[in-house]
Parts: sequence; structure tokens; C-alpha cells
Amino acid sequence: MAVISMKALLESGVHFGHRTNKWDPRMKPYIFTERNGIHIIDLQQTVKLLNQGYNIVRDTVANGGTVLFVGTKRQAQETVAEEAARCGMPYVTERWMGGMLTNWDTMFKRIQELERLEKVRDSEEIGRLTKKEGLLIEREITRLSTRLSGARIMKRRPDLLFIIDVGREDAAVREANLLKIPIVAMVDTNCNPQNVDYVIPSNDDAIRAIKLLVAKVADAVLEGKAMRKEEEPETPSAAAAKSEAKPRPVRKPVGEVEQEEEIGEDALLGESTLAKLNVTRKVDEIPAEEAPKPVEQESTPKADIPTEEIKAV
Repeated sequence: MAVISMKALLESGVHFGHRTNKWDPRMKPYIFTERNGIHIIDLQQTVKLLNQGYNIVRDTVANGGTVLFVGTKRQAQETVAEEAARCGMPYVTERWMGGMLTNWDTMFKRIQELERLEKVRDSEEIGRLTKKEGLLIEREITRLSTRLSGARIMKRRPDLLFIIDVGREDAAVREANLLKIPIVAMVDTNCNPQNVDYVIPSNDDAIRAIKLLVAKVADAVLEGKAMRKEEEPETPSAAAAKSEAKPRPVRKPVGEVEQEEEIGEDALLGESTLAKLNVTRKVDEIPAEEAPKPVEQESTPKADIPTEEIKAV
């Protein structure tokens, strides 16, 4: 089933190419006809190749890959930033910085530097600096955030590039070809499609056409993320939560516990121990004799001695 209908492509003006005197002959297989000095793109091929690009983006994201959106022309900047943010992917809408892919280690260090400067600005540490040093930090933050704001969430090189207007983004195409990173791109009639792995022949100048196709690529990313979540194994935290949610075993009433058969001593104790127990039990069964009463000494009455004799003594 087609990802998008041909009627929607016609309404958005995807079929309009450039003037015939500005065309690239290598785009001839994708051109349907010429009308009023303008080339008309074959929308049947656009629909077919868009389905192919959609599947490639979806499968790449489902396998844990990252897609970098690239569109620095004015018509595409806002749309690319919105759609990439909607699907949670990095993007480049300002000038493509040379070495963004081939010199990724340095670019990643600059991203880390941007995060460090923002922490300094947000903390109280900037208050202890001079006014000039504070202004220099603010300018550096502005410069880095303008060029790297979209690529901040990228922790490694991307697995796929989606480019609008490969003629304008020739540096990005060259770096991706050097690193053998596949490219999905909107290619107009004035561009070279040979360096692009998955060509989507379309008008790359009309805002409506850009919005339509970029939105479809973002939908492919979201679908790939949904597939990845379904295939991911259960995390330990989720397993722990499930175990906590299990109902505790119901305690049996006291009456039922008493009614259960008790295990005999013969199964638990040895012969010698049982013999000793039997002896002690026989001794306990003999009624204890009454202890003899203590003999009471009869108190001899003292003789009455006259007091006069006592005094004489």
C-alpha cells in the first residue's frame, strides 16, 4: 500500500521541476514531460521510491539507528526543525559545518563544551566572573547553540541521512559517501542523483511539498520506534514491578493449619536421639514424691528464773 496518494502529491506541487535550461541530464529517468519550459516529475516513480525510502527509515530506526535530518535552505528550516523534534531525531538547519561526520570527535567535544558553558551560566559561578568574561561566555553559547542546537542529542554518528536539496548540501553528501552512510534525499531536476542511495524525485523548493514529505519521513521514524519498543525484552525494572504487583498468598486460618497432618518424629530424628527422648519422657511421667517436710525443732520453754537470782549473778 502506498504511503501517500498521488492526489496529495499533485496538490502539494511535488511534480514541478526546474526550468528546462537548468536541468541535470542525469535526472532524465525521473522526468515525465516538459510543459511551458518546466520539467514535470514522474509522480508514479515518486510514489514508488517514497515507499522504499519510508521502509528504509523505519527499519533503520527499528534496529536502533539514528536519522539525521538536513535542510539548511530557508524554505525547509522551520519544517525540518519541527518534524525532527516531533520524532526525537537530530537535525541541521543552519550552515553545515565541515567535518560534522568525518571529524565527529571534535564536534562532540564542542557539544560537551556548549553544555558546560550553559551549566556555568545557569549556576552562581558566572556571578563571580567579570562582566567581560560573562559577555564572552554568552556570545560563545549563542554561537554554538545556533550551529549545534539540533545535533545536541546525537551521541554518535548517524546511521542514515535525510537531505533536502542535495545540490545545496553537497558537503554533507560528500562526507556521508566517505563514511558509507546511506542517504535518503529529495532530489529535484537540477541535482545529481548518482551520489544518493535512495532518491525521492520531487520539488525541493515548494514549502508545501517539503512539509508533506518531511512529515512522512518523521512518521516512518515514529513507526520504527514503536516497532523497537515492541521487540525490546522486558527490562528488570518492569519485571520487578510485575513481581510486586503479584497478589500475596492467602494465609490459612488457624483451624486449617492445626488440622494438617504433622510429620512424625521418626522421620526427622535418629534412633539414638529417639531413645534418649523416650527415657526422659518416662522419667517425667513418674509422679514426683512429696518432699519431706522440714523438722520443726520444738522450742524448749525457758525456766522461769527469778529476777533476784539474775541480779545476784
